[in-house]
Amino acid sequence: MSGICAGRVVVVTGAGRGIGREHALEFARQGAKVVVNDLGTGLAGAGRSGGPAQAVVEEIRDTGGQAVANCDDVADWDGSGRLVKTALSAFGGLDVLVNNAGFVRDRMIVSMTEQEWDDVVRVHLKGHFLPLRHAAAYWRERSKAGDPVDARVVNTSSGAGLLGSVGQANYAAAKAGIVALTQTAAAELGRYGVTVNAIAPAARTRMTEEVFAAMMARPESGFDMMDPANVAPLVVWLGSAESSGVTGRVFEVEGGMISIATGWHHGRGVDKGSRWKVGEIGEAIAKLLADAPSPDPVYGTT
Repeated sequence: MSGICAGRVVVVTGAGRGIGREHALEFARQGAKVVVNDLGTGLAGAGRSGGPAQAVVEEIRDTGGQAVANCDDVADWDGSGRLVKTALSAFGGLDVLVNNAGFVRDRMIVSMTEQEWDDVVRVHLKGHFLPLRHAAAYWRERSKAGDPVDARVVNTSSGAGLLGSVGQANYAAAKAGIVALTQTAAAELGRYGVTVNAIAPAARTRMTEEVFAAMMARPESGFDMMDPANVAPLVVWLGSAESSGVTGRVFEVEGGMISIATGWHHGRGVDKGSRWKVGEIGEAIAKLLADAPSPDPVYGTT
C-alpha cells in the first residue's frame, strides 16, 4: 500500500478501541505495517480479552493492509519487551511507537484511594516509559551499529496534564508526567535518529464519554468535533518521515483545530543579592504576580 508511512512498522498501544483504533486504521491506510496492542480490559482496567485488538487487525487486513495483534500489558517490563519483539519478529523492525493505552479511576483527592492513584499512574506513566525504554534500546543498538534510524515516538498526554482537572488528580499527574518524559526523551534520543512528541487530544472515548457526557455527545448532523478519527491524521504525520524536524513538542488537537501547547517558561525574577527576610517576601511576590500572566483555569473549575 502507498501512503505517507508506506513500509514503516508502527506499534500503537491501546489500539483496540477509540483514539488508538483510529490511529492504527489510519497508519494502515497510509501504508504502515501495524502492531495493534490492547489488553481488552473494561473501562476501569478489569478483565482481559484479545477480541478488540484482533478485530482491528482483521479490519486492517480486510482492506489489504498488514497488521498483527499483541495483548501484552504495556506497564509490565516483560510484557512491553514482548510488544517490541512482536514488531521485530512480525515485520523485521520498528519505526514508530505510539503510546496511547490508559484508563481512568476518577475521584476527588479527599476520596481517592492509594490503589486508584497507583493504578492510573501505572498504566499511563509507566505504560509510556516501558515501551519507550525497550524501543529506545533497539534504536540505540541499531544506531551504534551504523544502521540508519529515522524513528518516531508519539506519546499521549491530555488537557488534564497541561492544566489539571478536578476529580482527576491521578490522571492529570500522570499525563503531566508524560509531557516531562516526552521532553526528556526528545533531548536524549535525538542523537540516535529518534524524535519524540506528544499530543493532548480532545475526542470521544470510553473515558471521556463517561466524564464529559454532554460535551462528547454525537451531533445529529454536520462535523463531529469529537470523532476520535479527527486525531489520527496528526499522529500519522508525526510518525512519518516528513516530521523529522519536529521533536519535544506537545500538540493539542480537537476537531479540526491543531495547536502547539507552550509549557513552562522561566518568568521575570527579583534578585536581592542576599538572603531574603521573611517579612520582605510578600511585597516581592506581589510585584512578580502583578507582572505574570494568569494561568489558564483548571478543567472543571468555574
